[in-house]
Amino acid sequence: MGSSIFNTLNIGYSGLTAAQAGVSTTSHNITNAESEGYTRQRVVTAASTPVNMAPGNVGNGTQIMDIARIFDSFVYDRYTGISADKEYSDYTKTTLETLSTYFPEIDGVGIKSDLQDYYNMWQTFADNPDNDAIKLSLAKQTEAVSSSITSTQNKIYDLQSTLNSQLKVNVDEVNLLAKELANVNISIEIAEAGDTFTANDLRDKRNSIELSLAKLIGAESFSGETKSNNVISSSSNEKNGSYTLMVNGFNLVDGGSYHPIHISSQNNSNGFYELSYERQDGVLIPMDERISGGRIGAILDLRGDKIEGDSSGAPSNGTLQKVLDELNAFSATLIESTNNIYASNATQRMTSNSLEMNPTQPILDSSLNVKNGAFDIIIYDIDGKETARRTIDINSLTTMTGATGSNSVEAQITAQKDDNADSNANNDVDDFIQFHWATYPSGGSALDLVMDSNYASKGYSFSIEDNLKTDRFDSGSNFAGALGLSKFFDGKDAKDINLNNDFIDNPTKIKAGKTSASGDNTLSLDMVQQQFEVYSFKVGDMKYETTMYGMFDVVATEVGVRTKDAILNNQTITAQFNATELEYSSISKVSIDEELTNLIKYQTSYGAASKIITTIDQMMQTLLGIKQ
Repeated sequence: MGSSIFNTLNIGYSGLTAAQAGVSTTSHNITNAESEGYTRQRVVTAASTPVNMAPGNVGNGTQIMDIARIFDSFVYDRYTGISADKEYSDYTKTTLETLSTYFPEIDGVGIKSDLQDYYNMWQTFADNPDNDAIKLSLAKQTEAVSSSITSTQNKIYDLQSTLNSQLKVNVDEVNLLAKELANVNISIEIAEAGDTFTANDLRDKRNSIELSLAKLIGAESFSGETKSNNVISSSSNEKNGSYTLMVNGFNLVDGGSYHPIHISSQNNSNGFYELSYERQDGVLIPMDERISGGRIGAILDLRGDKIEGDSSGAPSNGTLQKVLDELNAFSATLIESTNNIYASNATQRMTSNSLEMNPTQPILDSSLNVKNGAFDIIIYDIDGKETARRTIDINSLTTMTGATGSNSVEAQITAQKDDNADSNANNDVDDFIQFHWATYPSGGSALDLVMDSNYASKGYSFSIEDNLKTDRFDSGSNFAGALGLSKFFDGKDAKDINLNNDFIDNPTKIKAGKTSASGDNTLSLDMVQQQFEVYSFKVGDMKYETTMYGMFDVVATEVGVRTKDAILNNQTITAQFNATELEYSSISKVSIDEELTNLIKYQTSYGAASKIITTIDQMMQTLLGIKQ
């Protein structure tokens, strides 16, 4: 085949076509410069097969080989990875900054300040033990510190609940995106069948979804192979072959199929959502603890990703849960230790909280915070003079109820003993105190200790004092505090701590002394001393030996340190993200200046190709003129 004037005309036409494609592609880049996830494209051209003739090959114009993305999959993988880290860090930082506002201790306000005022009021009460106005002030300050604790706890619970709700929203979004990604994969496979061209816009859409999934859950994509495209850029390459998107070993997308994450709170009493992955055989595999990236990873780490199968339904880990547990430990110890001290005031009846325990099983095996030790029951006459005292031992075999002679609290209280060593069988503890173990129809039980009516009418009363092993208040049995006998505080922990409802109704009932004697301030002095006492606070596997103030400092410091670490970590990750994003943008993002330059280049090329056609037209006119 030889070269002809018509062949030359075709060369000009191929130039027009290539220039037109260049203008169209450049226009596409410009109009999508601000489109999220768009990758700039370039027209790839090559010389057409030449015409073979003597004395050599004659050029045959140009042909469009491909319209390719300028895309570096290696840089993109780093970009999605750091995007997941930044989303995790941003969410953690924002949440902890919110949490830190609940502990404004640095400004001299908050729980610790209220606690100091509470103990100062006990000191004022000790100085004026018979002043009803001070009793009223003490009651109000007790309510104030209780309110501060419950308010803070409720705010943290609300924050944790908000995270739990956001977990559901974000997992639902992951499932929607995973489904969409599977459909995009099918479209790409159809569009690129036969390897004729690259589905650029569909690949952009896939990358955009991948980026969203990385930010949401730290997902990573894997393909069979990566092919370079050095024709348009030395750093340009694409992933091809089989496609998988996974989260720490769980495949969310396999080519054109997807596997939704199951999320349910059906079996949780507190409504906490749990995540699971369904295998092909239908078995659900828990995956909460396997998700560590993106926003969902941050939510799980903050809320807690390990939910125990006990009745509480709460996570056993997580930043917020740890703060809640620490605040609960602080509050529970404050409640029990205070009630344990307050049980030393003389009264004629003590009734415990509702108890969930088997009275014939060892007390130390129950959930009650009773310790191996002893407590004293003390009888006072109408003048506040001690009449009798008996020590009740608590050891590993002690039960609540039991037959006479057994190692039970009941048998020890009702045993006929000569407490005063005066050979008088009518003035011992068993003569004054009646032991009752009540079981409620609705469930639960209670211990009721009552002064015998004959002695009660004569003004006798009784109290319970811990028999301390050392000079530490925490070295006793904590029997009265654990059971809630003769309470000063109602409640069990930070959720419901409050002043005893009887004292809210009538603050004048609050006692400053252990006896009814005027001017007795011994109980209030013990309350003042409590703030300096070292107690054992158990939080999970951790145990803190410190004061009330010290334990609260642990809580506040935990929040402060974690927030500071989150801020510093966020600064580091943000710097890394900015550098990686800049690198990715320099490769794949559209530069308007560059595209305008290309537009001029293609415009010039189009004009030159047009000149070829015009020249051929003139040549053809000349030939036709010669023929005529």
